[in-house]
Amino acid sequence: MTSIKVPPLGESITEAVVSRWLKAEGESVSRDEILVKIETDKVTVDLPAPTSGTITQIKAKKGTVCQVGEVIGYMEEDRKRVG
Repeated sequence: MTSIKVPPLGESITEAVVSRWLKAEGESVSRDEILVKIETDKVTVDLPAPTSGTITQIKAKKGTVCQVGEVIGYMEEDRKRVG
């Protein structure tokens, strides 16, 4: 299982708000596909999938305030190998 975490957003930024999930639980995603938009008072950040796979759980719903480094969801890595 792979964690989806709020990334470091800048030196003085310690929290962000989940603005919108672009994918739902059970959906397949490709590595680097945008999963969720998070916002601070200064910037909106697109958070990409760390790997290809399926979203298994969304922990932080729209509007949730999260700390940098906090797990906001989980995904199961795609075990298929190409080639």
